Amino acid sequence: MHRRDFVKLSGAAALASSLPIGSIEASAPRRKIKKSLKYSMVDVKMPISDQFKLLRDIGFDGVEMDSPSNLKIDEVLKAKEASGLEIPGVINSVHWKAPLSDADPEVRAQCRKAMETALQDCKAYGGTTVLLVPGVVNQHTSYAQAYQRSQEEVRKLLPLAEETGVKIAFENVWNNFLLSPVEAARYVDELDSEMVGWYFDVGNIVRYGWPEHWIEALGKRILKLDVKEYSRAKQQNEGIWKGFEVELMEGDCNWPEVNKALDKIGYEGWASAEVKGGGRERLSSISKSMDAIFGLS
Repeated sequence: MHRRDFVKLSGAAALASSLPIGSIEASAPRRKIKKSLKYSMVDVKMPISDQFKLLRDIGFDGVEMDSPSNLKIDEVLKAKEASGLEIPGVINSVHWKAPLSDADPEVRAQCRKAMETALQDCKAYGGTTVLLVPGVVNQHTSYAQAYQRSQEEVRKLLPLAEETGVKIAFENVWNNFLLSPVEAARYVDELDSEMVGWYFDVGNIVRYGWPEHWIEALGKRILKLDVKEYSRAKQQNEGIWKGFEVELMEGDCNWPEVNKALDKIGYEGWASAEVKGGGRERLSSISKSMDAIFGLS
């Protein structure tokens, strides 16, 4: 749905709220979504404590950090406490350059070691998930190899996940792997652990599917959401990657249908923006767009 359609809906909602009680049907309960974003989106030159306060002031409930990283955990925790901002999870920072599906055991070990650090960091931050790209299929790594190797490596991480209480959340990305929602669900189920699930990226699906179909198929396996847009028209006219160069609510994500699917599976929890960041004005605009998308304002 485009931004102009949301404006119409917002106006209708405002009019309805001004009518006398009993003149309209009771409105649906407010969707229980908390707003987050990636720390890498924050392009404001100031101490991390002030950055966190800024994010809280413009309406975000949390921020996700990379791990491993050069940030000092103590400083991050002080910023978290001072601002009231939560850290719902962290993102594995090496899963692209050293995937768990690589043919070289030493490369896989690098990613596994990074995951161990990320799980520990996430626990320290008070978060609940580590985002992981489970594997990458390319001319050197077959689909079957990526499947087998990545599951084998994830199983090695499950004891630490259980110890820390932090779950491993697989993200759907353009990695030529786990390309259907049924397969994605099976991949999780085969690991047979409550410590794994899905970090569902809404915008990443639009190029070759419909997000609402994935949500229905993944169901309770969805642990968190990534929020971005994608334009099929820009993809066709300007190139595949240009599809992402569109503002929230101005692409082809059918957010009303996405919300219906989320409501159907009873999703409550975090939604994290993963778009081009910037300064206060830009981040505030993203926060407001997320309010409109999920009916939070």
